[in-house]
Amino acid sequence: MAINEHTIPGILFISSYPPRECGIATYSQDLIKALNNKFDNSFSISICALESEKEIHSYPEEVKFVLNTSDSASYNKIADDINKSPEVQLVMIQHEFGFFNNGHEDDFNVFLSKLKQPIIITFHTVLPGPNDELLLNVQILASYCHSIVVMTKNAAQTLAKDYSVPTNKISIIPHGVHLVPHSNKKALKEKYDLTGRTILSTFGLIGPGKSIETSLKALPAIIENNSDVLFLIIGKTHPNIVKQDGEVYRQMLEEIVEDLGVQQHVRFINSYLPLETLLEYLQLTDIYLFTSKDPNQAVSGTFSYAISCGCPIISTPIPHAKEVLGDDAGIIFDFQDSAALATTITLMLNNEGLTRTLSTNGLQRIVPSAWENVSLTHANLFKKTRNVFNLDFKMPEINLAHVKHLSTPMGIIQFSKIDQPDITSGYTLDDNVRALIALVMTYKLKENDEVLPYITTYLNFIKHCQQENGSFLNYVDEHGNFTLQNQETNLEDSNGRAIWALGLTISHRDVLPEPLIHLAIDLFKPALENFENIHSTRAMAFALKGLFYYNENNKDIEYRELTDMLAQRLVQMYKHEGELEWEWFESYLTYGNSILPESLLCAYQITGNLIYKEIAQASMAFLLSRIFNDDGIKVISNKHWLMKGEQAGLYGEQPIDVAYTVLALDRFYKVFRNLEYLEKLSVAFNWFLGSNHLQQIIYNPCTGGCYDGLEEFQINLNQGAESTVSYLIARLTMEEYISSQKLPFNSLNKEVTSV
Repeated sequence: MAINEHTIPGILFISSYPPRECGIATYSQDLIKALNNKFDNSFSISICALESEKEIHSYPEEVKFVLNTSDSASYNKIADDINKSPEVQLVMIQHEFGFFNNGHEDDFNVFLSKLKQPIIITFHTVLPGPNDELLLNVQILASYCHSIVVMTKNAAQTLAKDYSVPTNKISIIPHGVHLVPHSNKKALKEKYDLTGRTILSTFGLIGPGKSIETSLKALPAIIENNSDVLFLIIGKTHPNIVKQDGEVYRQMLEEIVEDLGVQQHVRFINSYLPLETLLEYLQLTDIYLFTSKDPNQAVSGTFSYAISCGCPIISTPIPHAKEVLGDDAGIIFDFQDSAALATTITLMLNNEGLTRTLSTNGLQRIVPSAWENVSLTHANLFKKTRNVFNLDFKMPEINLAHVKHLSTPMGIIQFSKIDQPDITSGYTLDDNVRALIALVMTYKLKENDEVLPYITTYLNFIKHCQQENGSFLNYVDEHGNFTLQNQETNLEDSNGRAIWALGLTISHRDVLPEPLIHLAIDLFKPALENFENIHSTRAMAFALKGLFYYNENNKDIEYRELTDMLAQRLVQMYKHEGELEWEWFESYLTYGNSILPESLLCAYQITGNLIYKEIAQASMAFLLSRIFNDDGIKVISNKHWLMKGEQAGLYGEQPIDVAYTVLALDRFYKVFRNLEYLEKLSVAFNWFLGSNHLQQIIYNPCTGGCYDGLEEFQINLNQGAESTVSYLIARLTMEEYISSQKLPFNSLNKEVTSV
């Protein structure tokens, strides 16, 4: 089916959909929202809602079709209507056998056979050991589909082994979870009048399959040693169960509570809670209980959401739990074994270290399942299925929340445990000068006076670190005292970064308040008095950037002699080490590499010396050839630097190196106006958004923070100052291109070419 090249191709989701209260309806809504938030002008999404004669709803405008699964004629009509819609280029089905168990399985198969578009189907249930009827039905469904999505390895293995579905048709995409800012548990308990209580919880649409009675029967033994325990049972009874049996199951649970005499230790929250409220309840939970008695339950969204909120998990051995929790991310107990559950809960409540470990490890396992990552995997599958989708990332809004969260009246705190500032890590000059750069760039963009106190704080921190001779110390403890680390570490790079930040601040004389400019100048000039004796490659490069900014708006060049001296040192290093296959300043590539060619380009911009320009261009080309390939950018590993004559190390990529690359490419594009620099600029920034070897986000849009590193198999979930501010600087650099619409390459579809 041909489509107009200017038309955005459409994807039709066939699924239950809100306001229907159903786990799959919520799943589809969350996935669609994530896809729309993640991608820009890449596809349009519409919905065909599944309902029956017993459950009819009024839907939002994105629902374009409604399939009545109880009416055979509806299948034929909706199939014809879909085929007449030229914008629909792909059909994505969320499948659950219960949708069609009213004798209409054959109608659904015929419906699929009539659709002209490629079909992807997600099986939310995959039953092992099928009978002949189920086996045939699944094989027929699979035959009509281009791809089949399941959520666990176990489900994929079952499809291949028990149903003989070709493995090349099967994709494993985990159930999505929401990223959450991990709020203070004590404050949340106060908010919900739970102060002083140890909270156990479970949630979801209530029904016998959840076996909540298993937890209730464990309570008396738990309470003997933990009298403050409160078990929250969160959620309404499943609507289908209410229609069939009324509230019989809930009433049975209430009777068990009375018979056991644990009324003061159980609270029913009989509501379908808004997502924000639900996530807060989960964050205040001390232990989450998942007690399903169905050994064939492949996956649970409730279970996934609890892990993403940092809950230590105790679960029955459904396949999903066994895959995610393993040996060190949760505890497994047998179905309906209340005694074992009571023993396990008591053990955990008396071992804070264990619960903390389970919580941290669970988060590490589940973060790859964030909706942002799940949407990226789905989008790549869409493109693979039908190559009409041009996948362009939507640029995240500029978000200062985590920078502010990390900042105190003293400065910006160095490290973070997940997204919570670790004040015991203290402060560094390095982080505060980077934060100064980011906030000055922010102020230039928005001139928001709320930013000025932070700029003042970071400038005052730099002042605090400056010594009588004009040089700077770097390491400061939580009380503002300089630490012994200042005597053990070479501080030249830190001093160079300070010159860069101060020079950039001074260059914004036209927008920043005059007292801040005067303070920056008062710090800048004494600091330069020491730079004749500095020989660190990167310290000299940082200083050249600072000198460029300081002179950016000056008619008469100040510090010309110092500029030439530092630049000539870099030139001599290049001439000493450079050769045909190694056009670089050192015999290795380490960290912050792009700073070096960029700094020589700054020196050229100050002085007009063509040697600086030529070496900057040659060394930048060499660097780009080592960190870009057809898959994107892979900066030098912090685990194994690239030595001359050796192969580059793999993994261990740092956000700061990607951010420095973005800054350098920005400058090279502005000087040379070569579109290939602009293309690589976009490719480099997309690393933060998921265009990396794990296909996972490095920037956390929920907190405004940035994860601390990309490893071989996982992301470092801590969101410290260096990474967060580095991302922010890169994002602010992109803003000029976005606002002027000069960025035509913000796409996942571009091959990376050489400059």
